[in-house]
Amino acid sequence: MTKLAVIFYSATGHGTTMAQRVAAAAEAAGAEVRVRPVAETRDPASFAHNPAWTANYEATKDLPAAIGEDIVWADAVIFGSPTRFGCVAAQLRDFLDSLGGLWAEGKLADKVYAAFTSSNTLHGGQETTLLTLYVTLMHFGGIIVPPGYTDPLKFVDGNPYGASLVSTHDNIHELDEPTVNALDHLARRVVEVAGRLTS
Repeated sequence: MTKLAVIFYSATGHGTTMAQRVAAAAEAAGAEVRVRPVAETRDPASFAHNPAWTANYEATKDLPAAIGEDIVWADAVIFGSPTRFGCVAAQLRDFLDSLGGLWAEGKLADKVYAAFTSSNTLHGGQETTLLTLYVTLMHFGGIIVPPGYTDPLKFVDGNPYGASLVSTHDNIHELDEPTVNALDHLARRVVEVAGRLTS
């Protein structure tokens, strides 16, 4: 059975919803799944004025936080992060930067990796967020498994690099059909390819 870690950072809840969808699709594809949010590094008082951020923090703060061992355990990892100026959020970047010891031991290599993201606008840096994340995963010695255009549904959501959502404050707990399909396809593809490599 393929072991998949879904490691994500979410501020206002979009990434949490996406991570849950990825996990459900991967489990349906036969994987054993760990869903691990990256710990919030901001003081909750600093975002108390943002109800969505506060609500997501309260909903996820008691879940097991992502640690390097989750990657060591996994055959495959799907990362998730909102877009922050064309890159991953600082919270996920901080987590990745903490993995130097495992990287030096070669424990992050030879695993399947993919990712999802969200932004507030259609051209808000989604592709660069995924591509810059993949640069880090290449340094790990990871095997990047993007969805490409391996299914006709990818011509609808239009993102060959991963899965992405144009998020608004109105759709925090809802994903549109193209995004759901893209997340499901990403999860199934990662589980399938990782299964081939570990069999």
